[in-house]
Amino acid sequence: MGSVFLTLRLGAREVVAVDFDLDSVATTRAMLERHAPPKTAFRVEEVSVFDLRPEAMGTFDTVYSWGVLHHTGDMDRAMRCAAAMTAPGGRFAFALYRRIWMDWFWRREKRWYAHAFPTAQHRARAIYVALFRLGLWATGRNFARYVGDYHSNRGMDFYHDVHDWMGGFPYESILPKEVDVVMQALGFTAERIFTRKGKMLGRSLGIFGSGCDEYVYRRLT
Repeated sequence: MGSVFLTLRLGAREVVAVDFDLDSVATTRAMLERHAPPKTAFRVEEVSVFDLRPEAMGTFDTVYSWGVLHHTGDMDRAMRCAAAMTAPGGRFAFALYRRIWMDWFWRREKRWYAHAFPTAQHRARAIYVALFRLGLWATGRNFARYVGDYHSNRGMDFYHDVHDWMGGFPYESILPKEVDVVMQALGFTAERIFTRKGKMLGRSLGIFGSGCDEYVYRRLT
């Protein structure tokens, strides 16, 4: 939702926001009706990425999807459906989980967590946080300071982010070179790519999870 407000503040003529979740659609629409800049054009629709059709909705100068497509259950198809909404010369900006060595574990954990009782989820989060705290201590970092700075650094609450990470199922991941193969085949060229370096708390192995690589591609045709 924050990206919608930012786009409007940057002067977009029209913004179309889509989500599969009814609560998210209702919340976004209510916030835009209350806080969007005057005389701005926006639409909020309940639609799956798999049902996006450029012939029905048109194409857009900028298509934005941040940390979502890897949770659809068919990341490759989701990428193609979202990319199809980009107008020639337009940009497709998106973020996807980077493939890590521990993916096999996290897929199993997330499948279990998504169906677990709240008490079991709470215990699992407590174990994760305890191990994460130990990892920070081992690398000479302060857990309280890390959590205290989390909102300003990430824009969200640390503990809620742990819940989101552990329960984010379906879950897929991909390497930048694989993304580039897909996007080039769709007629896009890379403009900017921000990849994770894997230096913090064993992220290259995925001990505490994966992070997103960030991509901006321009459509040539």
